[in-house]
Amino acid sequence: MKQLQQNGFTLIELMVTVAIVGILAGIAYPSYQDSVMKSRRADAKGALLGLANAMERHFTARNTYLGAGTIDGDTGSPTIFSATSPVDGGTPYYNLTINAATASTYTLHAAPTGAQANDKCGTLSLTQTGVRGISTALAVADCW
Repeated sequence: MKQLQQNGFTLIELMVTVAIVGILAGIAYPSYQDSVMKSRRADAKGALLGLANAMERHFTARNTYLGAGTIDGDTGSPTIFSATSPVDGGTPYYNLTINAATASTYTLHAAPTGAQANDKCGTLSLTQTGVRGISTALAVADCW
């Protein structure tokens, strides 16, 4: 009597494969999420630098940093630049604001929002002298 040979996978082989894929996904997905957050943060840094350039153009034209914000002309969302990052539209991941502007100084903030709200660096800041900061206890160099 001729025995039939069956081709296919056993349940054990299938479960080992599923376990390996699960372990790889468990390692890869958090790394991917971290890379996505870093790229959004890089875009926000570029937006902050663009807002700083807009502030300098505003100062050149008016000899003051005042008048560039929505609240009393010196704080709040900028009126001379995009108020969100990315600046070209799409889903906003950072809100850009002007904080503590005077005739000769300013501080700009990029606060994470939406999917970026859990960013380890928190709010990014930039002053008129180029001093960079963050709102968390991490080293500024790790985020900028």
